[in-house]
Amino acid sequence: MPLTGRSRPSFRRLRAAHPAEAIVAAYAAALAVGTVLLLLPVSVTEAAGGRASLVEALFTAGSAVSVTGLVVVDTQTHWSTFGHVVIFLLIELGGLGLMTFASLLGLILVHRLGLRTRLVTSASIGTPSAHDLRGVVVGVATIALTVQAATAAILAARLALTHDYPPGRALWHGVFHAGSAFNNAGFALYSDNLMAFVADPWVCLPVAVAVILGGIGFPVFLELSRHARVPRLWGMNTRIVLVGTAVLLVGATVTVTALEWDNPGTLGPLDAPAKLLAGFFAAVVARTAGFNTVDVAEMNTQTWFAHDVLMFVGAGPAGTAGGIKITTAAVLVAIVLAEIRGEGAVTVFGKRLSRAVHRQAITVLSLGVAVVMGGTWALLITTEFTLDQILFEVVSAFGTVGLSTGITHLLPDGGQLLLVVIMFAGRVGPVTLATALALRPRTRLYELPKERPLIG
Repeated sequence: MPLTGRSRPSFRRLRAAHPAEAIVAAYAAALAVGTVLLLLPVSVTEAAGGRASLVEALFTAGSAVSVTGLVVVDTQTHWSTFGHVVIFLLIELGGLGLMTFASLLGLILVHRLGLRTRLVTSASIGTPSAHDLRGVVVGVATIALTVQAATAAILAARLALTHDYPPGRALWHGVFHAGSAFNNAGFALYSDNLMAFVADPWVCLPVAVAVILGGIGFPVFLELSRHARVPRLWGMNTRIVLVGTAVLLVGATVTVTALEWDNPGTLGPLDAPAKLLAGFFAAVVARTAGFNTVDVAEMNTQTWFAHDVLMFVGAGPAGTAGGIKITTAAVLVAIVLAEIRGEGAVTVFGKRLSRAVHRQAITVLSLGVAVVMGGTWALLITTEFTLDQILFEVVSAFGTVGLSTGITHLLPDGGQLLLVVIMFAGRVGPVTLATALALRPRTRLYELPKERPLIG
């Protein structure tokens, strides 16, 4: 039976929905497999009882595959070496796997739809042919392995030479933390995360650099590899990510360091160089990584709020970071400025943004706010913790950051399961949403009459 004119659009819409559904299905499968593996007795140390509960295994697997880093049990003492390997593999799958898929998806979308997909995917990639896809995958894997190998080598050498780790343990810790850093996961093999290395630049700086590189996003790497010395050829996506990253890092470093400089629970006991290092490290990881070298629970409330903003924004698109992304935030700022100035078009770096990009940015922001507000409201009803504590935890889960005020393990099972859902939505949601918005454009064959409600 031939397809009619009415059935063809339905078929195309069904086919277009497949990539987004595939992402959700793949990550759901990884979550399920990870949970089963962590439930095995071999994954848990004898000191921790030899077995994990379903919630503990599900939460840890969800946190790892969403590269978040929130924990309900002590990663060092609760999970065995086998459990640590499972967590590491889930982190690599959740970070590198999504990075590869998102980059491929970005190339496919650009080839199919042109510049209308420059939000979230790859406005700066150009229009490649289908023969480029293999090169993209190889490029992503090469970048990830190179950064992780270099970071692991530096960390392993430092741990072995300065902190007297046996060579095998130093190498494993270097590899694990390098992978956790590049994938912006924030898992650490120490009960206090990285607090023991707060004044050690040979640990903090390699981790921070790996976090930044993982959060920039593959489309930026690809364009810089082509036009690194010719900035005028950089696309809008690359310019926004690089400028936004620099602005956020500088602003966050100054803010966190100033607010915590005399706090006896965080930066207060450190000397000036260590304070600057810890402030910079906190600014880097607050955007999506989740490591900590100072006690987050002891931070000032003002610093928590600054972290909320950084965690919600996140880093670059098509990378290992979470949040609504720098590009989304930049488009929203540009829209507000254009409206204030009374301009008819929204421009960024001398280029006009299409109205489809406006709608996509507003949609991502609105849904992100809805998730955060809904999760915060639910935990306020079911727990006794304060609003600032709960908001911090929910934003950290949505932004797949992993920083915590120390209440995650104290939440009831229902609250912890809610955070798993939020982490999963925060990791998978932005990509599937961007895919759905880009792959399902509708052309209306008629225009409805206009009417303007009162705004404000």
